[in-house]
Amino acid sequence: MDTTPNPLLSPALLPDFPAIQPAHVVPAVEAVLADYRAAVERLVADPAARDFDSLVAPLEQLDEKLSRTWSPVSHLHGVKDSPALREVYSEADEHITEFTTELGQHRGLYEAMKAVRDGAGFVALDRAQRTLVEDSLRGFRNSGVALEEPARTRFREIQTELSKLDTAFEEAVLDATEAWSLPLVEAQLAGLPPSARELLAGQAKAKGKDGFLATLKGPVVQAVLTHADDRALREAVYTAYNTRASDQGPNAGAFDNSERIARILALRHESAQLLGFPSAAHESLEDKMAGSPERVLGFLRELAAKARPVAQRELDELRAFAAKELGLHDLQPWDVAYASEKLRVARYAFEEEQLKPYFAQPSVLNGVLDIATDVFGVRFRERHDVATWHDDVQYFDVLDADGTVRAGVYFDHYAREGKRGGAWMDICRTRLGLTGQIPVAYLTCNAAPPVEGRPSLLTHDDVITLFHEFGHGLHHLLTEIGWPAVSGINGVEWDAVELPSQFMENFGWKREALDRFARHWQTGEALPDDLFAKMTAARHYHAGLFLVRQLEFALYDFRLHLEFDPMHGPRTLELLDAVRAEVAVITPPAWHRFPHGFTHIFAGGYAAGYYSYLWAEVLSADAFGAFEEAAAAAGSVFDAATGARYRREILAVGGSRPALESFIAFRGREPDPNALLKSYGLAA
Repeated sequence: MDTTPNPLLSPALLPDFPAIQPAHVVPAVEAVLADYRAAVERLVADPAARDFDSLVAPLEQLDEKLSRTWSPVSHLHGVKDSPALREVYSEADEHITEFTTELGQHRGLYEAMKAVRDGAGFVALDRAQRTLVEDSLRGFRNSGVALEEPARTRFREIQTELSKLDTAFEEAVLDATEAWSLPLVEAQLAGLPPSARELLAGQAKAKGKDGFLATLKGPVVQAVLTHADDRALREAVYTAYNTRASDQGPNAGAFDNSERIARILALRHESAQLLGFPSAAHESLEDKMAGSPERVLGFLRELAAKARPVAQRELDELRAFAAKELGLHDLQPWDVAYASEKLRVARYAFEEEQLKPYFAQPSVLNGVLDIATDVFGVRFRERHDVATWHDDVQYFDVLDADGTVRAGVYFDHYAREGKRGGAWMDICRTRLGLTGQIPVAYLTCNAAPPVEGRPSLLTHDDVITLFHEFGHGLHHLLTEIGWPAVSGINGVEWDAVELPSQFMENFGWKREALDRFARHWQTGEALPDDLFAKMTAARHYHAGLFLVRQLEFALYDFRLHLEFDPMHGPRTLELLDAVRAEVAVITPPAWHRFPHGFTHIFAGGYAAGYYSYLWAEVLSADAFGAFEEAAAAAGSVFDAATGARYRREILAVGGSRPALESFIAFRGREPDPNALLKSYGLAA
């Protein structure tokens, strides 16, 4: 009998990642759930447990214990996947889904929570405590607590199946991404800068091959589509990437998400209707700022009306340039990034590749942390005694001005095998005032890894991505709320949760910020003024094309969930064609299968909420305006007084009050709808 302690049940603040094995996962989850169930029954049976301290506070501790057990497992599933981990992850995730659905339908617990809300002591609770109770009651209602049989059982079945489908969808995308590769000969590398050649050589080496290898990792796809002169190579990579996990392309049918998409949409619709909502979109808006489908659609279509003519003009100019200068008389989607980069160089005498020597990853990270120190009054101290899941991962303590450790953060910087693409922030530990537990975050990116003798050199897009995820991290790390359900990013309306992340992106365009870290990795030379001027001049280059692409994603996602009709099925591709006809200016080939890799909405929590990126950008652009006003008055965008107010009114309060109220407390007024268009350079 194995008597080794299960590392997932350790009371230590930080997970012992090297010690965690797949065999630990299911036993740990089952043990925590058993304790949770028993504790809930004791609380419900105790008639005295009908106030915040005796009911809600213990529930928060129980939920945090489950979270601390599951968080490292979920994280490893995203950054260090394996067949063995997948198997136990799926089983444990099913147990958790069944339990949380069961808990959400526990009428005894619901009545006990209502008694807290209706009790004499409720008005004396602080804002965070009252919000927590009200949010809990809404959660019960949206978990089907009022349903009668057979609807109650059916609702539980749906949640379990959806959990499995979400996981399977994401795994299919990862598998499809890693299943395709293409060995390249020297002639196919024409046009690729040295950093891209090194990246392709690194991909080959990682798979035990010589030479150069094109894969579907994000940095590789970006490099090939932007720089490769070989049109056939661009087409091959574009085709493979945009048919991942579908019935089309080089691996057609092997990882096909088609049936999963149809089933996910059908189950979401059925679940929403069981709860009394007309659609999954209506249900999604229950806890968002926008409030109604009409407001979301109006917001997106008003933006489209302003952005689409700009995008069309940009595309017409690009086609004319491609025909005249590049001999591309039939500009195809796999030519767009390539031709765009050539036009950028011609128009601004500037190409993104010129910036990369000035964005060495270690220097960029240090600069980002320094900016947080100046603006928000916290310091970061790297530790080398923390066990991580990969040698590249860094861990930092976050210290207040008095030297107190108030939080911690992991950084996982580079793309690699077994790690899903994209960038994200996630929660390792949440602030828990009852025990003094500090918040800890994971910040994950997928930049090109370093090569022998040279650090990872980031694109400016990579720099902006780091600022973005760091903004999410600050929201979690600098919270002052000690109740996990409304602490940090928790409890924040989904269409406002991107405010802190998009806000931080703005620093990545400021000379004052770039001077902190934009130095040549070999010479130490600061980013030259002429290069900065060109970069700034090109900032809004093809902003219209970018914005209509985001509008296409957002409108498609929202209409997909709003208009689902069980009699006719999801209309997955038909609806996408309709959305493109309304807002897009570039129409991909008929075999393009964008939905099949759209993990944000089918596996990532953004269902009927992708519009949130644009909605929150109004808030973030307007919020950063306060720092620009401070810079105009005092000479520095790193204004400590404005930063302290932002920290206090936005970051510290988490989900303890409505996001609009927090914004007004910071800005002194409601958000300006024109802020988003100004941020894209499209206000005129």
